[in-house]
Amino acid sequence: RRQVNYQESVKYILDIPKFTVKNHLTHTKEFLLRLGNPQVGRKVIHVAGTNGKGSVCAYIQALLLAEKKRTGFFSSPHLVKINERIRINGEEIDDETFLAVFQKVKTTVDEMEKDGLAHPTFFEFLFGMAMTAFAMADMEYIVLETGLGGRLDATNAIDDPVLTVITAVGMDHMEILGDTIEKIAAEKGGIIKRQVPLVFDGNNVQAAAVFRQIAENCGAPCRKITKDAYEIQEITEKYIAFSKRSAYDEDTTWRLSNTGCYQVDNALLALEAVQLLLPKRHLKLWKDTLFHVKWPGRMEEILPGVYIDGAHNENAVERFVETVKRRPVHGGRTVILFSAVKEKEYEKMIAELCQNLSVDSYVITTVESTRKVDAGELARIVRKYTDSEVTVREQLEEAWAEMMKQKGEDGIAYCLGSLYLVGMIKELVKGEPEC
Repeated sequence: RRQVNYQESVKYILDIPKFTVKNHLTHTKEFLLRLGNPQVGRKVIHVAGTNGKGSVCAYIQALLLAEKKRTGFFSSPHLVKINERIRINGEEIDDETFLAVFQKVKTTVDEMEKDGLAHPTFFEFLFGMAMTAFAMADMEYIVLETGLGGRLDATNAIDDPVLTVITAVGMDHMEILGDTIEKIAAEKGGIIKRQVPLVFDGNNVQAAAVFRQIAENCGAPCRKITKDAYEIQEITEKYIAFSKRSAYDEDTTWRLSNTGCYQVDNALLALEAVQLLLPKRHLKLWKDTLFHVKWPGRMEEILPGVYIDGAHNENAVERFVETVKRRPVHGGRTVILFSAVKEKEYEKMIAELCQNLSVDSYVITTVESTRKVDAGELARIVRKYTDSEVTVREQLEEAWAEMMKQKGEDGIAYCLGSLYLVGMIKELVKGEPEC
């Protein structure tokens, strides 16, 4: 049989959703077993939550690497290239390794199908690949981001993480996870394990109560991080500075090279997590490390005065609004480029933007997705909530050009509403100079 090449392996994976359904966790456990249980003997940090999962994982990964720990990181979704989902010691997996891992996993899947077992889903297949890659590279720590929810997520087939982390919880994927914060929190809290320490974002009182109850039932020691844990000292165009409100840390100023207020919560969750794993703190090293973390698509300045943000649900848009309001005042125009996909509560997201921010103009476009929302429909809703200028450009290239024109020399532009949009913009801007 002819060996596939890298491009064919990626095509195969992207085509999986067309012929499979989500499997039970017993199936994922069997899949891992047949792959040789690549997770055994590795320290897994399992991270769930609605918003901030990727950022928290990126901060944890950076701190572990700074401490010279061999660290693997499995994340989703990817913005431009599928390899982004599997990182070994901070570097995304190269095409050659990707292909080698794909072939090993594909052989296992073929054998499973011969034995009458279902084919893994797109996400399950990539999870199997990630764990295989981490075993092959002999990672000591694995930072594992859940795909969706927690309780039934394929990543929850790992029974014995060393630590679980739950980030901010909000209303998203309600059609799958439930229509109240408590129901969603119960799904996310499904990753909490017996006697395994938990660090969680406690800013939402209802969600925090759910996590505490589950942790208590599991005998899992837990630590809660809320906005009371820190004070933001300044936000500039380039960074955010904050101090922790704890006895031995209050004189220390931490900086993140990101201006999203929400990133402070994420950084503190990561610090708390790593402190539990490695109690000996190297304060200066950790401060330097956090300042140099760059996680794409989160309040990321991709060209001078142009920011992309992955906010794609109501809770994330609220945090985005909070950040923009706290940024230094600038003299030029403020433009927002917006798009969304169908299952999101895009009317609530739009209302939040229009009612709480002073924006000169909106440019509305369409994302490349089967679940895209018609730009005309989005524009109609925007006009309902604002008197600002609203322009529709179906094609992203045209929308981008329109946004840049409206922004002018000294304005600021924000692009948000969907991770698809962020990925498309990153692809589009690749050819342009970095800021």
